[in-house]
Amino acid sequence: MLTKKKRWTEKLADSKGLPKVEKITDKMSKRWGTGTVVIPAPIEVDEMMRKVPEGKLVTINEIRAALAKKHKATIGCPMTTGIFAWVAAHAAEEQRQEGEKDVTPYWRTLKTGGVINAKYPGGVEGQKKLLEKEGHKVVKKGKKHIIADYETTLIKL
Repeated sequence: MLTKKKRWTEKLADSKGLPKVEKITDKMSKRWGTGTVVIPAPIEVDEMMRKVPEGKLVTINEIRAALAKKHKATIGCPMTTGIFAWVAAHAAEEQRQEGEKDVTPYWRTLKTGGVINAKYPGGVEGQKKLLEKEGHKVVKKGKKHIIADYETTLIKL
């Protein structure tokens, strides 16, 4: 029997028992140090992304830091935060295509170094258009597309 594929908005709403704060394991500590890591719920990542106003930007690392602070953890999990930002972006695009106006502005969430996330809906080109419409200048550095002077428009969450 075929199972119906979950919609992005359903994936976003499915917290799977998260958030959870766990001790950083020995294997992880080589890379992330010691202390605790928060594994956020998808909706929490979406909420952080929604806080970014037009003309401003945030990096995934800033979202991780805000989640860690919220849960009194040492760090925010890089893997799940990135995955849930991707889910939030696709859910927003799904909602936009259904005519919703107030969707998560995923194009304002950048990777480290101000890099546009090519895995978000519309790829680099789609986001480039949305970002330029908000006054940002997109420049190509090697294979990556970054926002020129992105540091000047970053917000603290």
